[in-house]
Amino acid sequence: MNKQSQSGATVVEFALVLIVFLTFLLGITDFSRMLYSWSAATEATRAGARYAVVCDDTTQKAKVLAKMQALLPQIVDINLAWSPAACTAATCEGVTVTITSLNYQWISPIAGSAALAAIPMPVFSTYLPREAMRLDPNSAAICS
Repeated sequence: MNKQSQSGATVVEFALVLIVFLTFLLGITDFSRMLYSWSAATEATRAGARYAVVCDDTTQKAKVLAKMQALLPQIVDINLAWSPAACTAATCEGVTVTITSLNYQWISPIAGSAALAAIPMPVFSTYLPREAMRLDPNSAAICS
């Protein structure tokens, strides 16, 4: 064989290896983004519960959701449950903040097909008792 036909074979081999390498690279990137979304959702529930408890706001679900969306914009809906049920700001013992629907969106072209376009993530929930997070009389920075 001459040198020219060998270089053509090398280009074909490189193209095949490049496809496999890029598939693995996209898979690793997608998995890393999923782990980041998982961690951000956990932290968003903690931040939402802290905001609800510190700011003594038993009625403003939209404000809690906005604080959580600052950490993870993909959050669509939350459940805000005060305990005991139907308590007032003075009588509530704690709050549970739950992300009710969160989907992970793939960026990989193969996994991003119509069948696998969005993967539902598990429910993320945090309970925070009032005695753990009293409003600091010197700072109300979280409530603004």
